[in-house]
Amino acid sequence: MRRENEKGGDRSGRKDRPASVTTGAVALVFLIIGFQTAMFVHKAAVTAIVNRRDRPDTVYVVDSAVAARVLAGTSPGNAAVTPWGGDTSGSDAGKDHAGGAGVNGASAAADGRVGGRVIVKRPSVHSPSAESVYRAHAVKRVENFRFDPNTVSREDLCRLGFSEKQAASIVNYRLKGGRFRRKTDFAKSYVVADSVYRRLEKYIDIPLIDLNIADSAAFDALPGIGGYFASRMVEYRRRLGGYSYKEQLMDIWKFDRERYDALSDLVTVDSAYVRPYPLWSLPEDSLRLHPYIGSGSAHGIVLFRDNNPESSWSVDALGRAGVLRPEDASRLSRCRIARP
Repeated sequence: MRRENEKGGDRSGRKDRPASVTTGAVALVFLIIGFQTAMFVHKAAVTAIVNRRDRPDTVYVVDSAVAARVLAGTSPGNAAVTPWGGDTSGSDAGKDHAGGAGVNGASAAADGRVGGRVIVKRPSVHSPSAESVYRAHAVKRVENFRFDPNTVSREDLCRLGFSEKQAASIVNYRLKGGRFRRKTDFAKSYVVADSVYRRLEKYIDIPLIDLNIADSAAFDALPGIGGYFASRMVEYRRRLGGYSYKEQLMDIWKFDRERYDALSDLVTVDSAYVRPYPLWSLPEDSLRLHPYIGSGSAHGIVLFRDNNPESSWSVDALGRAGVLRPEDASRLSRCRIARP
C-alpha cells in the first residue's frame, strides 16, 4: 500500500510543461519566420530598385530607319540599343512604335544602328531615395581613366573605385588648400590603398606648371618658393622676354641648385608658349634690360648690326667679336632668338 502511494505520489508530483514556455517557443518560431520574411522582402525590394530603380525604363521596338532618326540627335550612352530578333520586315506596327519613341524623346547610343528592327531603351529619371538605395547596394563597376587628383570630381572618384566617404575626404583635402603635386603625394593619402594606387598610377595626370603662362600664385604653390621667389620668377620672365629652358631659374639671385632640384619635375617650358626674343630688331634701351646683355653689350649689339651684313648675325658671332662675354653668349645661345 505504501509502495502504491509512493507510486501514486510520484505520478501526481510530476508537473506538466507550463503553457508560457510553449507560447514563447511558438512566438520565437513565428519571430524567426517573420524576420526571415522581412529580410527576403527587403532584399527583393532592393533588388528591384537596383535593377530598375523606382521607375522602369521605357523600351521601344522600332525599325532601323526610324531608329536612325531617333539616334541622330541624341548623346551616346543615355540608353541601350540592341538588335531585335523578331520580324525584320519593318511593318506598320513597328513604325507606330517608332513614332512613339520619337514623340517621347527616346535616346540611345549612336553605335546601335542595325538592320531590321532594334530595341531602344530609354532610361527613366529616378527619385533621390531610389538613387540612394541604388548607390548603397548596387554592384559598383570600377573604371580606369586619366584624371587629375587636384580637379577630379567626387562622382568620378567613385567611378575610379573610391567609396563616397573616401571621395569626400579627397575633395575636402583640396578645399582646405591641399594639393597633390606629384603622383606619390596622391599615394600618401590615407584613403588611397596601395593596391588602388598601383592600379591607378599610370592614369594619374597632374599637369606641369609652364613657366611662361603660370602666374605668381601658381609659382607660390611650388615647394620652396613662397611669395618672394614667385614674384622674382615673374619679373625675370619679363626681363627675358620669356623662359627658353627651365635651368634659367637658377639665374635668379639666390635661386640655387637645391631649390631648382626640388621643383624641376613639376615645371616645364612648352615650346608652343616660347616667344622668340627679337635680338636683331630691338632698340638699345630695350636690349639692355635683358639679363644676359646689359648696357655695355646692348650698345655693342647695335654697332655690330650697323657694321655687319645681316647674313653674319648670330649669337656666336657676337661672342667671337667680344660684344658678349663668353658666359653670356653661352646662355643666350640656348634661348630662342627671332630670325633677322
